Amino acid sequence: MDFLRHLFANQPLIALFATIAIGYLVGRIKVGSFVLGGVAGTLLVGVIIGQLGVNIDPGIKTIFFALFIYAVGFQGGPQFFHALNLRSLNQLVSAFVMCFTGLLCVIAGAWMFGLDRGMAAGLAAGGLTQSAILGTAGDAISKLGLSPAITKTMQTNVAVGYAVCYIFGSLGPIIMVTWFFPMIMKWDIRKEAVKLAKELSGGKAELEPGQFNAVNDIITRVYEVTRDRTAIGRTTLELDRQFSDASVEGVFRAGKMVEMNDTTTIELGDAVAMTGRLDAFKLSDTVFGREIASPPGFSIVEENRGIILTNRVLSGRQISEIHDHATIDTRHGVFLTAAKRMGRDLPLLSKLQLKTGDELHFTGSPSDLDRVQSKIGYKISAAVVTDFIFFGLGMIVGTLIGMLAFKIWGVPISIGSGGGCLLSGLLFGWLRSVHPRFAALPIGASTFLRDFGLAVFVGVVGIGAGPQALTAIEHYGVTLLLLGVAVTLIPQIVTFFFSYFVLRIKNPIEALSCVAGGRSANPAFAALLAKAGNGTPVVSFTVTYAVANVFLTLWGPVIVGIITKNAGP
Repeated sequence: MDFLRHLFANQPLIALFATIAIGYLVGRIKVGSFVLGGVAGTLLVGVIIGQLGVNIDPGIKTIFFALFIYAVGFQGGPQFFHALNLRSLNQLVSAFVMCFTGLLCVIAGAWMFGLDRGMAAGLAAGGLTQSAILGTAGDAISKLGLSPAITKTMQTNVAVGYAVCYIFGSLGPIIMVTWFFPMIMKWDIRKEAVKLAKELSGGKAELEPGQFNAVNDIITRVYEVTRDRTAIGRTTLELDRQFSDASVEGVFRAGKMVEMNDTTTIELGDAVAMTGRLDAFKLSDTVFGREIASPPGFSIVEENRGIILTNRVLSGRQISEIHDHATIDTRHGVFLTAAKRMGRDLPLLSKLQLKTGDELHFTGSPSDLDRVQSKIGYKISAAVVTDFIFFGLGMIVGTLIGMLAFKIWGVPISIGSGGGCLLSGLLFGWLRSVHPRFAALPIGASTFLRDFGLAVFVGVVGIGAGPQALTAIEHYGVTLLLLGVAVTLIPQIVTFFFSYFVLRIKNPIEALSCVAGGRSANPAFAALLAKAGNGTPVVSFTVTYAVANVFLTLWGPVIVGIITKNAGP
């Protein structure tokens, strides 16, 4: 033990990285379907290692939290601003009701049981499972002008409250979304998900997990053009119009590939490669002739390409509507294979509404994809590098916003650099979605900043809280645990019935998704996805999740401003 104490005193970064590594290892341990998660694991391990008296420069915590919260805002910016419209109004209101009810529960609990500012903020962070409150509340506490001892105690209490309340804060939404609400409403989640998917797909049946619809797979087949077939003398574009959801991708003639364009004419004896969905090949034998194996030297170069949707004309429109209104001259040879929103796979169904910032994946030849890309948005490329000019500007703007102070009902509020960087990230993320030439921050880079920034921040918080954490837990433990249960459950119950009866969110999958998203409860969402067996919960979850991430994060300084009790020295 003395060796570790000496090592950590001389090299505190070793203590930090040991906290992160062990914390994420602990976070992987499963108890039934419950997983603690790397963030909570890191905090708990940090508290233990902090008992050795490790001192880490608090500037590290500030920098990495700013990077984390900016990345969160940047990734959620397009979806957050898109949610601010009439189409998503009921889901937007549902998310705000969840966040606001949670805030009221925290304030009421703090006043009734005499919690100080730090412990109240920790109650919010753990009970509402929003790790970002650790940073925004801690930042707000540091600006109160109190003595270093009191400031340190309250910042420790934020971490303690989070640690005590987090486990049920994470488990509670899973219970409510996958068992309690479906039980009292007599809903079968799987049946409701199948029903919703059938509606969104225009009546097509939803398959069970492990099954797949081979008819919808994109395939390539080769046909030999024989005598008296209708393809002879016709151009490739004319054939594409006839097949609609299949296209001519290559022509092999007299032992070599034909340089092909839309006016290339098919001749007797040609080997023609068709690419498309299986159900589009019904007339192939009549049009071309018999199917054959690919001739030696016959190759078709196709590409899988991701494109970010930025064309506002397409935003809010259904996949089937876009498909039916696009001319064959535009869409031939290009096939939509997947869609993602905020990093989550969307159910690729005909009535799915696409939104600005969605990530669409297509298969087709490079030239065909180039044609379609110009009408949709910009290409997701591994070659894209971070635009450090706009990244630096974004961090500057966020820090400046954090310096602003204002009053709500006479209560002084300052959102701090954390809240400022969140708002700045939202703004620059939205800017990137509508003006692709600016503010590039590749998804891999932003995800690393988000995850590593939070890991470092929580590790430093845990280590710093170590010496005082046990005392605070001993003093507040049972009371705080019960308050955490109330803060976890009450907002969900209020919001569910308000959304169902007032906002008229009647669809079971959408109603449950709004509860999980309004809590920004990723474990509950994962459990709901598993119960649903398909991707139907994703659409409603992403809207409410984006909104909740903003408001819950901003509650940190609001709680510190409203609660007036300070911790003892």
